[in-house]
Amino acid sequence: MFRPLSLFIGLRYTRAKRRNHFISFISLMSMLGIALGVVVLITVLSVMNGFDREIKKRVFSMWPPLTVTSMANFVDNWHELETALQKVPEITAVAPFVNGEILLTNGGNVQPAMVNGIDPAAESRISQLKEKIVQGNLENLTPGKFGILIGEELANRLDVVLGDKITVITPQVSLSPAGVIPRLKRFTVSGIFHAGSGFGFDMALAYINLNDAQKLFMMGSSITGLHANMKDVYAAPQLSTQLQNDLAPNGRVMNWTEQFGAFFHAIKLEKTMMFFILLLIIAVAVFNLVCTLVMVVNDKESDIAILRTFGATPRTIMSIFVVQGAIIGVIGTILGVAGGIALATHVTKLVNWIQEIFHVKFLSSSVYFVDYLPSELLWSDVIKISLSALILSLIATLYPAWRASRTEPVEALRYE
Repeated sequence: MFRPLSLFIGLRYTRAKRRNHFISFISLMSMLGIALGVVVLITVLSVMNGFDREIKKRVFSMWPPLTVTSMANFVDNWHELETALQKVPEITAVAPFVNGEILLTNGGNVQPAMVNGIDPAAESRISQLKEKIVQGNLENLTPGKFGILIGEELANRLDVVLGDKITVITPQVSLSPAGVIPRLKRFTVSGIFHAGSGFGFDMALAYINLNDAQKLFMMGSSITGLHANMKDVYAAPQLSTQLQNDLAPNGRVMNWTEQFGAFFHAIKLEKTMMFFILLLIIAVAVFNLVCTLVMVVNDKESDIAILRTFGATPRTIMSIFVVQGAIIGVIGTILGVAGGIALATHVTKLVNWIQEIFHVKFLSSSVYFVDYLPSELLWSDVIKISLSALILSLIATLYPAWRASRTEPVEALRYE
């Protein structure tokens, strides 16, 4: 006798040629439906992960995850604070900055911007600004030269190129015999960067040397604050709360979630809802599995009755059809995982090939932040999808298997 008996008979029913070819067809469709649902779910979540990765890459390449300043918006003796932050294990790099709102003018063109006074060497440790420069270089921001680094979109609106002079107007004013006049300073365009579309970095940001910024805003040796980079950017809210408690009462700690948190939360919520919506595709295939097993139970009533007369318990009969349905679910899930991994890892090349063949453009960087279809396969998503498909398949077998276990041998064999 084969042990366990339910596993042997369940495998036998799966492999055997059925007299009713329609049942075989429905069973195959159920298996392919589960596989298709798993493929779609893995691919869609991978694409959403890709978009999430690209957006975060653009944000954190230009924007630090942690900012330490004060309620007065300036920090004296900031070297002590810098040393204290460098001793925090979660922080990998620290850089001082001076920022303020300005107006940039060239000819008749006027554009508002946020200027950041930076130390080029320290800035390279906390951001990827250096890699974003398309003209000039970051080292051109030397003290006393009054060079300025602006975004590509901002340069186009001001109609300036590398080496041109532009006028910077600050909110501070100066007293003169003629009265109150705004503070003006001529800067040389020392570089132009391109951070990508979507967040307005190219249009709203400008960079100058830290010493030049201190002179421009009349801050002496003080700075606005310190930018800090972290090992885990998602730990920024907890660390900012901890640092806020450790700093003086007038200290202020800000993290990236205060400005971009709602945006990334919306992406995470969208991914979660997409998972449950696309899970319905697997649910439809599982419903076909229920119908398949119900028809198999009706077709095998006489076999069930004979097994019962030989001493098979209702639990054994139930296990037989659970095994049969589980096999369909497992095979469908394995096929889906294999197809989903293959498609998710090649979807970028596939979409690019389709665009080249049909001369169409599916994605525009002005709308989707990127001009290609990104994809990032996460094994946590694959495991979650696989377990969901298997659990739904097992749940689908319960009713038909229970119905089979309730078969009465006398009633089933009456007309045989």
